[in-house]
Amino acid sequence: METTDAFTGLECVDCGATVDAAAESHRCPDCDGTLDPTYAYDAIELDRETLAARPFDSQWRYAELLPFSRESAVTTQEGATALVDCPDLAAELGVERVLIKDDGRNPTGSSTDRGASVAVTAAAHHGATDVALPSTGNSGQAVAAYAARAELETHAYLPSRSGFTNKAMVNVHGGDMNVVGGRFGNAVGAFEEGLAEHDDWYSLRPFETPYRHEGAKTLFYEVVEQLEWDVPDAICFPTGEGVGLVGAAKAAAEYRDLGLIGETPALYATQATGCAPIVEAFDDDRDDHVPVEHPDTICGELEIPDPLESPRVLDAVRETDGGAVATDDPDILEAAVRVAQSTGLEPTPSAAAAASGAWELAERGVFDGDETIVIVNTGAGNKEADVLRSHLMGQGI
Repeated sequence: METTDAFTGLECVDCGATVDAAAESHRCPDCDGTLDPTYAYDAIELDRETLAARPFDSQWRYAELLPFSRESAVTTQEGATALVDCPDLAAELGVERVLIKDDGRNPTGSSTDRGASVAVTAAAHHGATDVALPSTGNSGQAVAAYAARAELETHAYLPSRSGFTNKAMVNVHGGDMNVVGGRFGNAVGAFEEGLAEHDDWYSLRPFETPYRHEGAKTLFYEVVEQLEWDVPDAICFPTGEGVGLVGAAKAAAEYRDLGLIGETPALYATQATGCAPIVEAFDDDRDDHVPVEHPDTICGELEIPDPLESPRVLDAVRETDGGAVATDDPDILEAAVRVAQSTGLEPTPSAAAAASGAWELAERGVFDGDETIVIVNTGAGNKEADVLRSHLMGQGI
C-alpha cells in the first residue's frame, strides 16, 4: 500500500487492538469490531500558512491527515465545496450568522464522494476487483463512479424507494445495480447474501470499511479554513448512518490536537421523525439505538432504521456538547423550499433535515443569538426535484 508518512495503521474502536492496514481491510481480527485509521500526529507538520499556500481544489490537499497520498488516490477532485453566507436564514434563526456548506457540488452531487474516494482508493490498494455496498442511493452512485475510474466492478444494492437519478447513474457508471424490496433493510439483507457468496467482493459499507468516514472528515477541515480559522459554534448534519458526524468529530479533535484550532464546535444530528433511531437514543440517554420497526419518511437517504455504528454517532454529539433533533417530513420539505427561495441553494429533502433541525433547535432556545451556525447540505436538490415540486403542488403553488 502506498500510504502517507504519518499513517500508522488501524485501531479497533471496540478492543483497542492495533491492526496492520495492509493485512486487514475491514473488521478487527481479534473481536470483529470496527476499525479506525490512526496517525503519528507528532510527525505531522501542518500549519495554517502551509494550507493557505495550497490551491483550494480538492480534499486531497489535506493528504497528511489521510491514509493515502494524493498521487495514489482515486479522485475526481471531490471536496473544496462552497461555504455560503445566508444572512436571511440567520435572521430567521435569530443568530449572528448562518452558512451552508454546499456539498451537493461534489462530482456526483453528494457528500458521499468524499468517503467514496478514500474507500475506493483503499480497495484498489488492496488489489480488489469488485466492490459492494448497500445504499439508500447517493453512496451507490458515488461508489460506482469512483470504482469505474479505478476499473473496479461495483455491486450496489438499493431499495426501490431510492431516487431514480441514483439508480440510473449506478448503471451509467457501469455498476451492477440491484433493486431490492422497498426498504433499506431489504437492501442490506441482499447485500449480505451477495457478500457471503462472493469471497472476492470488497465491502464498502460505511464503518465496515474504515475509510468512508475518513474521507468525510475533510468537510470539517474545509469549513474552519473557509471561516479563516474561526470555529463555528454548531454544525448541523443530516444523519442516516452518521458517517459525516463521526468524521467531523474526528477531524475537530485532530485539528485541536495539532494546534490549528483552540476549540471544537457542537455537532448536531438531524433526522426525520419517521426514522430517528439516533435521536430517540439520544433523548433516552442510551449508548445504542433501538432499530426502528416501521420506518416511514420521504427523506430516503435518512431512512436507515438500524445504523451500524450508532454508539460512535452518539459519542460524537455528546463529546462535542451537541445533540440530536428530529422534525416531521412536511417541515423538512418546507425547509428545503425555504432554503432554495431565500439563498438560491438546492438541498435534497434528506439534506434539508439539517436546515429543519436548525430551525427546531432555534425554536427550543438552544441558541443565544450570537452564534455562527453551519448547515451541511449533503445532496444536490436536482436529484430529487420531483419530490420538492410535488410538495409545492400540494400547497397549490
